[in-house]
Amino acid sequence: MSTTPGLLRPHLGSFAAVVILQVIGAVAGLAPLLAVVELGRALLSPGPADHGRVWFVVAVGAVGLLVRLVFTAASSGIGHLLDGRVQLEFRRLLAARLGQVPIGWFARRRTGELAKVVGEDVSAVHPFIAHTPGELVSAFVVPLVSLVYLFTVDWRLTLITLIPVALAVAHVPLMMTASRLREQKEFDAAMGRISNSVVEFVRGISVVKAFGGSGRAHRAFVTATDEFADSFYRWVHGLSAIAAGMQLALSPPFVLLVVLVGGTALVTAGGMAPADLLAFLVLGLGLTAPVAALGHGFDDMQAARRAVGRIGDVLAVPPLPEPANPAVPRGHRVELRGVRFGYEDGHEVLRGIDLVLEPGTVTAVVGPSGSGKSTLVRLLPRFFDPTHGSVALGGVDLRELDARELYRTVSFVFQDTSLLRASVAENIALAVPQAGLDDVVRAARLANIHDRILELPRGYDTVIGTQAWLSGGEAQRISIARALLADAPVLVLDEATAFADPRTEQALRRALATLEGERTVLVIAHRMETIADADTVVMLEDGAIVERGGPAELLARNERFAEFWSRGGQAR
Repeated sequence: MSTTPGLLRPHLGSFAAVVILQVIGAVAGLAPLLAVVELGRALLSPGPADHGRVWFVVAVGAVGLLVRLVFTAASSGIGHLLDGRVQLEFRRLLAARLGQVPIGWFARRRTGELAKVVGEDVSAVHPFIAHTPGELVSAFVVPLVSLVYLFTVDWRLTLITLIPVALAVAHVPLMMTASRLREQKEFDAAMGRISNSVVEFVRGISVVKAFGGSGRAHRAFVTATDEFADSFYRWVHGLSAIAAGMQLALSPPFVLLVVLVGGTALVTAGGMAPADLLAFLVLGLGLTAPVAALGHGFDDMQAARRAVGRIGDVLAVPPLPEPANPAVPRGHRVELRGVRFGYEDGHEVLRGIDLVLEPGTVTAVVGPSGSGKSTLVRLLPRFFDPTHGSVALGGVDLRELDARELYRTVSFVFQDTSLLRASVAENIALAVPQAGLDDVVRAARLANIHDRILELPRGYDTVIGTQAWLSGGEAQRISIARALLADAPVLVLDEATAFADPRTEQALRRALATLEGERTVLVIAHRMETIADADTVVMLEDGAIVERGGPAELLARNERFAEFWSRGGQAR
């Protein structure tokens, strides 16, 4: 587990305490079994029983049982406390790193898979920390001590007793073959796809039902479940024969059969006293139970290794670089100089963008689907850093700005809106948590959402996602109210009225007009009304600017933009 030592290093002392306590408890747990053996010898030996020896053996067995209970309970308690600390630390590390990575990184990740890392993968370390140490210690320490004792009784029957253990251990390498590990990896990937498809289906259920697309929406989920079933079948099919072989070899009837056959042969041949057979009948079964637990411990270790690996992958994502000495922008003029950007090496989404956004102007970005519009506007709030060139605000490269200063200056409203599971007022005041209710209400009125809020069960105190649910258009209006309240000098809009009906859109357009003034506004525009109101229109094709100018000027040229306009904003 290559990534585990670094993440668990601060807790190695507690982990060692768990193991040591478990060792003592496991060894002490053999005392009652050895007491049974010695009692058998004392009671079956010729002549009257030695009462002092008998009661001494009983006392030793009782003390051993008590020590086992105390030390294994202490080991389990410390292990579970350690598990809680480790899971808390993992989640804190993940939360901290997810708060540092570029916001655009999330757009390239599936929500379900990321949720699996933060939720299921963190929880997967529980068996490894809280239970596996005890299972592995028992699997090694108990057989070792038992073997030492049995060898002192009869080395020949000891070797015979080891036959079931040897058969079971011989199956372990079969669980670690390349094909088994590949099947396990495919199983984990299929589980992640199911999680993602469920999240996506639930998020979009209202839309697909409204447009009669529930059958198509189910298809992705059904496909994911079918793939999971296939991968699960391959995984189980490959392991079933191995698991059955191990269970048969370690089953009590098989172990007793081996011991009885071997012991009977030695006793009848006069090579061993009948009373000595009792030790093998008692401890022989004790050899197999811990080895059976070894298989479960191995599974837990493999699951934890894969989970910690995925956690490590998230923690290894480079954080968004922060300047050591942040600069202060002078004004809010935005300049993009020679900007190039690609999500993957060798494939650029933006190619040599030069653009200036003057304060007090609205710049509309238009172009066919896939032309790079969304990527371009996401550079302003620094969702990504350009691979070449620079994006400057007030004469300062965004990479030289403090993140808090940047988000005080740049606000954004995107088509896909996410609201917190918090009150309506808290969602609107997200960027200005100290805002009073009067300011929140004023922003809501401007965004034409105030009347709808009053219809909610508790008005502005209604918790979204618990006490009430909002439509896509209503959620967008909450986001616009948030932008109005934030009053940032630079505003980025990705078709902020996409879900609005005509009457609501008109009200929203009036609200957005109040944002302009001396503000720098950059908007992705699909509707002709938005384009007509812009001061400058920039047309993108294949990641490059092919035309720019005022709407009337571009129409007069009768070139690409004019054709785009005539098609109602649709690509050829």
